[in-house]
Amino acid sequence: MPQKTYIDSLSKSDGQEVRIEGWLYNARSSGKIRFLLVRDGTGIVQCVASVADVGEATFALIDTLTQETSLRVRGKVRKDDRAPGGYELQLRTLEIVGYSMDYPITPKDHSDAFLLDHRHLWLRSRRPHAILRVRHEATIAIRDYFNSNGFTLIDAPIFTPSACEGTTTLFETNYFRTKAYLSQSGQLYNEAAASAFGKVYCFGPTFRAEKSKTRRHLTEFWQIEPEVAFLEFDGLLDLVEDFTCYVVSRTLDRNREELKILERDTTALENVQKPFPRIAYSAAIDLLQQKGFAVTFGSDFGAPEETAIAEHFDKPVFVHRYPKEIKAFYMKTDPEDDRLVLGTDLLAPEGYGEIIGASQREDDLEKLIDSIKRHNLPIQDFEWYLDIRRYGAVPMSGFGLGLERFVSWICKLKHLREAIPFPRMMYRLSP
Repeated sequence: MPQKTYIDSLSKSDGQEVRIEGWLYNARSSGKIRFLLVRDGTGIVQCVASVADVGEATFALIDTLTQETSLRVRGKVRKDDRAPGGYELQLRTLEIVGYSMDYPITPKDHSDAFLLDHRHLWLRSRRPHAILRVRHEATIAIRDYFNSNGFTLIDAPIFTPSACEGTTTLFETNYFRTKAYLSQSGQLYNEAAASAFGKVYCFGPTFRAEKSKTRRHLTEFWQIEPEVAFLEFDGLLDLVEDFTCYVVSRTLDRNREELKILERDTTALENVQKPFPRIAYSAAIDLLQQKGFAVTFGSDFGAPEETAIAEHFDKPVFVHRYPKEIKAFYMKTDPEDDRLVLGTDLLAPEGYGEIIGASQREDDLEKLIDSIKRHNLPIQDFEWYLDIRRYGAVPMSGFGLGLERFVSWICKLKHLREAIPFPRMMYRLSP
């Protein structure tokens, strides 16, 4: 029995006989030749079968195969530039492992609802498979960036006793004899950890009970949040910029084939180079008014406004120094204008809006207490957080990146639900 080989490694076995285990993706015939497309999770290979090579019994068996039947196939690897992946298999033997009867996802068009109901099977198709390969590489690149730049991974808890960014979007749960909430963010815990380790990050699931059905929202998503002690606002912008360029460059370099499958024009992504343009919130208001938007100082930006701002630039753009009244309690007041905070959103081009939210954190104890009260949050829930300021407060900054928003931008997806294996939305809790 020849050694098992994965399809993405066939180039190392040119001219050799190998064994591949996978599923039948598609099949066609041409005269006395049968062409089987077999996938194994790492790629797709074309297997070419003739009666002379496989015998009459196996050749007849091939004509009974159905989509997604699982197989073991054996054959000789042969280079062929016309074949998927550049190599094909001259079939010798075929063994059926498990039949697939009436596979529901056929080559015809299906509705979004149908595909989401069958997400557990839809993952086998080329488009979702390519998207999740991009997500995988982006995840590795994110971890590599922080690990190679001296950050320590700190896993923040999912059960939390209080809100990080207000109580209106929290999922409440019973925690024995008290209330607990599913985490909106690991940021507050990161700030405590940054005072111990200097540079930290967390990377895990986040939950927002937003009653939103837009293409930009999920109720469960994965978020990357670094936090750095002694980092001030200008240095934070540099960190966000460097991080974004690194991860975009990595995915472009290692996911070319997947982006081709998705028919993604990468021109805009290749333009993601430092430096990024930076525009103050007040200037963004002026720009939007010129474009006909009815916005004034204090207006928050939604998807249409973010898209209009980003269209003015040819790469991601920082919008910075927002009014404090529309931002979270922990953002530091701008020392040059106490109406503003040292916070920024990084807006992606092509209509994808905010992909990163960042700020310098308020390190003045009394100002932070006032801000918590102003946001009508229970001060007792934040006593532990205030200790970070009581015992050796320093300038501190960090940001949050939603992985699904990032992947959606890279792949140019219409909806975040395609960027996560099993999406959770307002009206979807299965499969």
